Amino acid sequence: MIKSILLAGLAAFALVSVPALAQQSPEAVAEAALKKAPVFDGHNDVPEQLRERLRDMINNFDFRDTTGTARPDADPPVIAMHTDLQRLRKGHVGAQFWSVYVPANPDEPQAIQQTLEQIDVTKRLVARYPNDMMLATNSAELEKAMKAGKIAGMIGMEGGHSIGGSLAVLRQMYDLGARYMTLTHSRNIAWADSATDAPAHDGLTDFGVQVVREMNRIGMIVDLSHTSEATMKDAIAASKAPVMFSHSGVRAINPHPRNVPDSVLPLVKANGGVIMVVLLPSFLDADVRAQGLARTAEQARLKAMYPGDPAGAAAGLKAWDAGHPAPTTDVAKVADHIDHIRKTIGVDHIGLGGDYDGMDSAPVGMEDVSGYPALFVELARRGYSQADLEKIASGNMLRVLKAVEAYAASQKGQPPIETPVAE
Repeated sequence: MIKSILLAGLAAFALVSVPALAQQSPEAVAEAALKKAPVFDGHNDVPEQLRERLRDMINNFDFRDTTGTARPDADPPVIAMHTDLQRLRKGHVGAQFWSVYVPANPDEPQAIQQTLEQIDVTKRLVARYPNDMMLATNSAELEKAMKAGKIAGMIGMEGGHSIGGSLAVLRQMYDLGARYMTLTHSRNIAWADSATDAPAHDGLTDFGVQVVREMNRIGMIVDLSHTSEATMKDAIAASKAPVMFSHSGVRAINPHPRNVPDSVLPLVKANGGVIMVVLLPSFLDADVRAQGLARTAEQARLKAMYPGDPAGAAAGLKAWDAGHPAPTTDVAKVADHIDHIRKTIGVDHIGLGGDYDGMDSAPVGMEDVSGYPALFVELARRGYSQADLEKIASGNMLRVLKAVEAYAASQKGQPPIETPVAE
């Protein structure tokens, strides 16, 4: 009798408690997820801003608050930075890949020097705020820093031009702390095709395959943002460890060549990789992209119309801008890209790579790094569970990082891949 009474009571409790849990607000679900699993963002260009704005002279730079860094009177006007310590905290960013991007440059020795300078300035910035930030070289250090309440950081190189066609330089960049490399940027390099250049290699060359395999061996993540579809496929086929897209959307939502096509999504799933959804409006929204293409066409037309009068061409473009205000995009469009990845290959392959401080605008509601909670509320409204949100925030990226480390550990007895140096 007592047992049946207890069972009846438990059943009644379940009937009451399950609907109560189901009615938890999207805001509460998002907050709980971000508290348990802060965002591990795949791409932030603060180091580029330090180079462009300050020439890497940062001893008097205050990274606690950068909201006053706009220069509206400059030509062209300079917007305020998207990132600082206060807003990283507000955005629940617990870990960050800092991009040591330098422009795609056919003078690769110069690119190597510039990349070294960007690694240096990133390390110096982090070192100035030891109570708030820490650089990590592996997942254990990163998780330790996050648990201590610090914003953990790793370094990512954006573009294979940063190694100058040398596996030796690749290994040394790893020793300096680089933990991913985007194989290309906006232009092809000697061993890989970019998404935004005329195809030259049909993907990776034989040396490009060696780059991927050496990255696997040493434990550097292969990043396929910016690469052509053929390069994506070749790299995934060559890689023995999970790959990442550090800041990309999907072409099914916006057919930009920088985005991931549906033909590649199943390959990412089979590889165990992750697509970190970007926030750059022209990558997110087809309308924003169309307006940008129209502006580029008008700029070319005006240049042809005023071949000896750059002021006239500039005045014409200013008038065109006034009559064609740029459209905006919002948090919902970001969620649309995430929805498509989840529907196609599952929630285990989604992350976030904002590209903050590497873009001129951001989605309404996510104007800077403090805006991540707005996205998680939107996803919770769409039915994503707290467990789903935790994976998107940082769980999936951590899984990929650990898998890359595990594969490298399994290769400890393998010698470096050698290629002859130039005579």
